[in-house]
Amino acid sequence: MLSDSLVQMIEAHADKLTHSLVNDLRSNKRTKHYHHLTGDELHRITYDVYRHLGQWIVSKTEEAIESNYIELGERRRAEGVPLSEVVYALILTKYHLGEYIRFSGMSDSAMDLHRERELQQLVAQFFDKAIYCTVKGFEPKAES
Repeated sequence: MLSDSLVQMIEAHADKLTHSLVNDLRSNKRTKHYHHLTGDELHRITYDVYRHLGQWIVSKTEEAIESNYIELGERRRAEGVPLSEVVYALILTKYHLGEYIRFSGMSDSAMDLHRERELQQLVAQFFDKAIYCTVKGFEPKAES
């Protein structure tokens, strides 16, 4: 089963993860529209993913994930952020989290490595769903 201690550690270090991600979003050539946002704005829109990771990957329903990320896609489209940058921002969020899990120092045994791998898989599945739903929300609504 998923290691609760790994999830709790990630949630406890959400500020550190967010700070690293915000710096990347503000400087990465693939996220130019994010360069114009303040650090506080970027922190606000990225922090919740890390802070509530356990809820998202363990107890949130497909419908809750879909609703949240469709809304994100709709918001970014309305803000004029190109879809490629929105998707890349989510990829960076996933990447920073993956690096943190990999280098967290919690893998002292074979069981810990198994739990880490399980968490990486759940995180990947979550972000795959999040990216799909964000793109779905970004697309213009079909007229009836």
